[in-house]
Amino acid sequence: MQRYLRVLLLFWTTAIAAELEYRLNFAIATVTSIANLAGSIFGLFLFYRTGYTFEGWTWEEAIIVLGLFTLLQGFAATFLVPNLNRIVEQVEQGTLDFVLLKPISSQFWLSTRMVSPWGLPDLCFGAILIFYAGTQLGLSSQDYLIGVIPIFFGSIVLYSLWFILGATSIWFVKIYNVTEVLRGLLEAGRYPIVAYPAVYRFFFTFVVPVAFLTTVPAEAMLGRSQIVWILGAAVLAVILSIVSIFFWQFALRFYTSASS
Repeated sequence: MQRYLRVLLLFWTTAIAAELEYRLNFAIATVTSIANLAGSIFGLFLFYRTGYTFEGWTWEEAIIVLGLFTLLQGFAATFLVPNLNRIVEQVEQGTLDFVLLKPISSQFWLSTRMVSPWGLPDLCFGAILIFYAGTQLGLSSQDYLIGVIPIFFGSIVLYSLWFILGATSIWFVKIYNVTEVLRGLLEAGRYPIVAYPAVYRFFFTFVVPVAFLTTVPAEAMLGRSQIVWILGAAVLAVILSIVSIFFWQFALRFYTSASS
């Protein structure tokens, strides 16, 4: 474990040093995040401006869901996108060979090699939204800590889904469109799951588990989530993480390397 932590520290320090050579990108990422956030808040405002509310969700409670979505968007931009999208490039260019030859878990290497500071604005803005809405609702520090548990499980779910899709590049090579489809489906998480018709609620809960990414953590934070949903998030996170490990090992059986 200590060896992996040392490697992780080395990965992230070199990656940040390389990214900071282009500081203007951070300013652009910040402006982009502000524009996206303003658009999301405005879209939510269009629902609530006439007194309409999502079933059982006040304006402040819906803002918490949006904040969680923004937080996970920042997590994806910081840790997932710069790493897992590179799997496609590794397979296409044949540089995956060098990863597989290293005396370290290839999944660990591919999942943690890069870190991008350009997702930090979303992380900050998401946290600000959550704490602002929580202050309006009178949430305590204990409420926030309870919400951290399903947020953690949701992050594992998001990573596992992304990595499984990335692993399919061994067969299909160029799967950029597939990851964009997943990103598009996850956009549904910016609103409480009750905002959608019953058919879509089922789909976003049991097929593409968007509900476990934002709605379930928000309900836990608000103190109205049933324990079965939190346990369900934990079970789903464990199952998908195990599936991602075995699926990667299975996919590697079909990888013939660039030289063969």
